[in-house]
Amino acid sequence: MLQQNVPKLDPREQHYGIPSSRPGLQLFLRHLPPKTPSDRVVLYVHGATFPSALSIAHRFDGYAWRDALNEVGFHVWGFDFHGFGFSDRYPEMNAPADANPPLCNAADASAQLEAAVRFILAQHRVPQLSLIAHSWASMPAGAFAGRCRSLVDRLVLFGPISRRPPRRYEKPPTAPAWRIVTLADQWARFVEDVPRDEPPVLSRAHFDDWGERYLDSDPESRCREPAGVKIPTGPFLDILRAWHGELAYDPAEVQAPVAIIRGEWDGLIPDGDAGWLFDAFKASPIKRDIKVSRGTHLMHPEAMRYALYRESIAFLTSGDEAPRAGHQR
Repeated sequence: MLQQNVPKLDPREQHYGIPSSRPGLQLFLRHLPPKTPSDRVVLYVHGATFPSALSIAHRFDGYAWRDALNEVGFHVWGFDFHGFGFSDRYPEMNAPADANPPLCNAADASAQLEAAVRFILAQHRVPQLSLIAHSWASMPAGAFAGRCRSLVDRLVLFGPISRRPPRRYEKPPTAPAWRIVTLADQWARFVEDVPRDEPPVLSRAHFDDWGERYLDSDPESRCREPAGVKIPTGPFLDILRAWHGELAYDPAEVQAPVAIIRGEWDGLIPDGDAGWLFDAFKASPIKRDIKVSRGTHLMHPEAMRYALYRESIAFLTSGDEAPRAGHQR
């Protein structure tokens, strides 16, 4: 069903509300078609704290990641998990935070992702699409790609979460159902990985504009003091569990080509984590581990964002292997 009541970020953008894997709730999807006919389709899967409008679709200096994908012929889709952006909130988010377990864990999110993918494939009448997943979303995306192998063409994991060994005598902490994230919280996250002796990689003006849009993603955000966005905490707990030896999916189940793209200064996936994850995709026929200089876990608004765009496009448009003898390109 087309949605008409959500502001468009581009005149060509189309909005849809679809039934979720959770009965009675709807998921919000946004679609930017290319200017010329194409059967290339990619879906962006957002991370743990902000929705699709603030990631793949947000324009910095008038240009977004999805614009770059659009220019090379991709239909670019994004969707919001429950509790984020324009998808329905979990009813439990109206209760006190400690009244329910953490919401939107990887298993739940993977089922929501499957509902979105099946709708998009039906819209385009194609058998497969590619996924770009950021941070925590690598877990629901990986679980989906391993479960529904025939539906995934290629998988880009931007700043993914990897498994770390269990900690002796230690278990992952618990968490409430939801939490509030302020702009001060987000600013701290955006800049914490940049070494002190390095110049900034994120413009304060870019962040301030982004921050206002972030507050817009929750109608009640400015009623709080300080202003902040209510989000589910399941993603946060999934990350902590992964760092205690409990990754929410088995990378060996994924059979699609996989690219890991990360920033040099990404504190959530250092070299050791990336190496483990790369090796764990045992059934993937083509793999890349791409490290971009002067980038952090949140590279998409940073100075090196164009490198992120280009690396993702280069992988998604394939051409990995040289033609065999006797075959012309």
